[in-house]
Amino acid sequence: MNINKKIILIALLPLLAVTSCKKELNVGNPNQPTVAANVTTEEGLISLTVGGVYTNGLGNANLGWLGNSYFSLPYGYSELLGDMVAAEAANQIVNIINIPDYFIKDDGTKIPNPAPMRQVLRTNNNRSSTGQGNNPFYYYWVSLYAMNNACNTVLSLIDQVTYTGDEETKKNTIKAFCYWWKGWAYANIGSQYYAGLIVTDAGATNADYKTHDDIIAESNANFQQCATILSGISNLDTYNDVLGKLIPSQCQVGNGGVLSPDEWKRNINTMLARNIVVNHLSPFVDNNPNASISSASITPMSASDWTQVITLATDGVKAGDLIFTGRTASVNGFFTAGGGSVSAEATGDNSAATFKVGERFLQNFKTGDKRKANNFDASSSYLIGSIFSTRYAQLDGGAGMAGVYVYGNKNVGEYEAIPASSYEENALMLAEANIRTGNIETGLGYIDDVRAYQGAGIAAVKGTGLTLVQALQELTKERRVALVYRGLSFFDSRRWGWTYDIANGGGSYHNNMLDGATLNTNVTINYNFLDYWDVPADEFDLNPPAAGSAEIKNPN
Repeated sequence: MNINKKIILIALLPLLAVTSCKKELNVGNPNQPTVAANVTTEEGLISLTVGGVYTNGLGNANLGWLGNSYFSLPYGYSELLGDMVAAEAANQIVNIINIPDYFIKDDGTKIPNPAPMRQVLRTNNNRSSTGQGNNPFYYYWVSLYAMNNACNTVLSLIDQVTYTGDEETKKNTIKAFCYWWKGWAYANIGSQYYAGLIVTDAGATNADYKTHDDIIAESNANFQQCATILSGISNLDTYNDVLGKLIPSQCQVGNGGVLSPDEWKRNINTMLARNIVVNHLSPFVDNNPNASISSASITPMSASDWTQVITLATDGVKAGDLIFTGRTASVNGFFTAGGGSVSAEATGDNSAATFKVGERFLQNFKTGDKRKANNFDASSSYLIGSIFSTRYAQLDGGAGMAGVYVYGNKNVGEYEAIPASSYEENALMLAEANIRTGNIETGLGYIDDVRAYQGAGIAAVKGTGLTLVQALQELTKERRVALVYRGLSFFDSRRWGWTYDIANGGGSYHNNMLDGATLNTNVTINYNFLDYWDVPADEFDLNPPAAGSAEIKNPN
């Protein structure tokens, strides 16, 4: 019989990985539910897939963290570490995670941090701190491995359920969906953590920890497997029907929808390009394109790396392509409009917002940029110490300028969260790759395209004779403006060298910062953050590394 049933699979490791579904499943024994016995039809399998990816992977409201989705806390950490927002709320230590080792004000006064963030993070990397909600290392990991386990479970059942109609196309569409999200999960693990686990069997784990480079290679392999499957799909009617059921209906508006196989493959190429870009150094410290970082966990980008990025991104997401998105819904949503995203947590009265839009974010807008005028109110400063203080509040729904991008909207279904590929990211990777390989004018053209796409309304920079340094200034500013709240800000600051110790060639210069009511405009900041996080204690305490495993703690 069919009844409404929520099934939760628990594998002790990694981190009590969880999958669930909220739609109808074919139930064998409702008193002793198991996945193998209860998911016996294609409808049940699709429901399990949707629940595992969206509810437990991207949602995870059951974990009790700030907000209620991957878009709120993990994305929030990225924006905090990238110094785009600040916070004073203590939830999951968001109020201190972005405090630099020191900063130097315009008058030369040096303000040190008595508790360096590396020390704080590692002190809190234990299971007791996780239980108290104070271990940031935990949150990315648990969501991403929950999603991976969900996809492994679906793949293990795919040949065991009954189908109607074109069985092969239905199986391949579900497989492609699983490999896509596995690739996405590994991309985030490998980009955030110093080491990780490659787990391919449902409910299983291993103690063979791999380097972050190995995890990125596994991400690429899953993306490529997805692309191979998509290339073999010919029955588009069945494909569209199944994919339309796998993607929640509220996510099929705006830029979201049922991607064609070709659109999906372009999304994959953008993610493959991202995996290269965010996991290599391309320093631009103190306006120096030849800066060098003496202590880092990743290697610098090479000319061949940039060429590969150009090849991939040239066949990446185009303007008008559908992408994977997240939106809220009035019922059966997987995150909420009021607090389920870092965008929502940063929207509204700056004295009440959890995240305060920061001076280091707003300083990237060029004079006359309509995106700034449409989204930020500077009529009421919020003053609470140099790091938190800001002159700006983010408007809910924008100021109503037609055709201009809106950064925050707390009405149900309005804000579009973007977990993976987007046109803007793809174009800006092409911009950076071309600028770095000597094609400055071509690269500037892509920056102009993104600004036009988001309705910035500012003069084009292509054809204005900019130097390499000036072109990279335009590029770094536009990435920070166009891609905020998409989980990329920390990765960008890291690869540009800004989060590394000044003593090792890093640091961030020429920053705005409010000191009381006084605006400093040439502040030097020494963040000295970990470039890749250690494996969380919740994993290695229960699953100690086997002989020959990669190092699980970042030696840098």
